Amino acid sequence: QVQIVESGGGLVQPGGSLRLSCKGSGFDFETYRMSWYRRAPGNERELVATINSIGSIIHYSDSVKGRFSISRDNAKNTVDLQMNSLDVEDTAVYYCNARYTDYATADDYWGQGTQVTVSP
Repeated sequence: QVQIVESGGGLVQPGGSLRLSCKGSGFDFETYRMSWYRRAPGNERELVATINSIGSIIHYSDSVKGRFSISRDNAKNTVDLQMNSLDVEDTAVYYCNARYTDYATADDYWGQGTQVTVSP
């Protein structure tokens, strides 16, 4: 059974930091691209950061570049998102995503999300 569980969300003041963690199970974690998305109220889901299976290719959205850092530990089946210099605009539900595609397969798994609220 595939499970993706996020943790680490919460309430933080502007300028503060949070670290989100995502643990996957029930699939071959080390072969999947892992990503963090977010959805703010009234907005569409937005890709925040993504890391390939071996951690050699990383991409950030322009809105978080220089402030957020994604990392993964394939031995522990985890992917983390370190968020620094948080702003009220970062308030959203953050979702962890696991994706694998090849010529014959397309797997796409999502966690339930964790709320991040940035407020004075």
